[in-house]
Amino acid sequence: MTKSMTSGNPAKLILFFALPLIVGNIFQQFYSMADTIIVGRTIGVNALAAVGCTGSLTFFILGFTMGFTNGLSIITAQKFGAGQEEGVKKSFAASILLAGGVAILMTIIASLLARPALELLQTPSEIIDDAQSYLRIIFGGISAGILFNLMSNMMRALGDSRTPLYFLIFACCINIVLDFVLILVFHMGVAGAGAATIFSQLLSGICCCIYIQKKLPALWLRPEHFRLTREDVVLHLRTAFPMAFQMSIIAIGSLILQMALNSLGAVSVAAYTAAQKIDSIATMPINSMGAAMATYSAQNYGAGKIDRVRKGVFQCILMSVSFSIVMGAVNVLFGSNLAAIFVGKSEIQVLEYARTFLSISGTLYWVLALLFIYRFTLQGLGLNMVPVVAGAMELIMRAIGALVLAKHFGFTGACMSNPLAWIGACIPLSIAYYSYMRKKTGPRLHTAVPHLLHR
Repeated sequence: MTKSMTSGNPAKLILFFALPLIVGNIFQQFYSMADTIIVGRTIGVNALAAVGCTGSLTFFILGFTMGFTNGLSIITAQKFGAGQEEGVKKSFAASILLAGGVAILMTIIASLLARPALELLQTPSEIIDDAQSYLRIIFGGISAGILFNLMSNMMRALGDSRTPLYFLIFACCINIVLDFVLILVFHMGVAGAGAATIFSQLLSGICCCIYIQKKLPALWLRPEHFRLTREDVVLHLRTAFPMAFQMSIIAIGSLILQMALNSLGAVSVAAYTAAQKIDSIATMPINSMGAAMATYSAQNYGAGKIDRVRKGVFQCILMSVSFSIVMGAVNVLFGSNLAAIFVGKSEIQVLEYARTFLSISGTLYWVLALLFIYRFTLQGLGLNMVPVVAGAMELIMRAIGALVLAKHFGFTGACMSNPLAWIGACIPLSIAYYSYMRKKTGPRLHTAVPHLLHR
């Protein structure tokens, strides 16, 4: 099922496109939440810290691959919005080949550097072996994650955000069952949690492929579609690499923050891990609203309807900021109770630290909402370097929080890193978006897609 977003009420289109993304992202968080709850409640706090301390490393590697596949799908969405049927197929074929190459390369690099990276981050000795076991599984299954992300992104590029959700929910159930089986029955420890996650992602990707072959003729390929020109490759890489590097730049800031947390001890790592899971759930709706803007703006850019992009952004801001304020209030008021789900009520210090994290972050969720909207919209418009600059700003601000504030204020200072990063990134993104909108009008974009080759 395909869906054009180039006509109709923007708010309704964005909201209904985002709803499956919201549910899907929440279920995707259940992948890691299931790992965290089962590990934290059955193996112990050190095991929870071992899984948690890998978060920044997995974000660094997997974030690159996710950004890359997201960038590939932007071109497909632009071709779809422009009504170029063969262009959609060629874009899909190019994406498969390029994503396959990245999968092989990243698997080799990540697997070789896992242990040295943990040592560089000063991972506490009591958790480093478990952390390495978990990473070995996660990095070995990078191809599974890329497969699912690419196929689901391609479906979303054609306006279908609902079908990937169904596969994800099913895979999530498989993941939770396998967590219990591999950890509690086969006693595989944290490695079992990683294996359950990878198998679930692989299953999701396979289901997407089967669905595409049966239900989406717009993505049915013939051998000639894989005969790419230099222009095809350059066009896709010009969008995919900036989005991938942007994610990695942001991840470097997270790595620096993880180093600061590791230096504060296992309790701080465990508290941050538990709080971050809650934070991820709370921000998933605004993340999904932003992600919807990537497809919405890309399709309308391809169709030359820049005025619809402007209207969609305005309406999305109203919806997303309102929701972010509500979710921030929930985390501020009930942060300790929510964190107790992961570690139990007896871990008093962990709960207090988690409450601090959620209170600081929750008050500035509205800034994060704006960040997502501007970033994804600019990416959909093909302005890929601005988000990279914003990512660099995130890195700088998060590093200041980790290296300076954490040193002087401990865990509280570390918690200030994320809001500082959001503010730093939102400034260049908002300036770039409104500057672009002042310069462009709808009629002047009627040949938008061909112009991409000359950016």
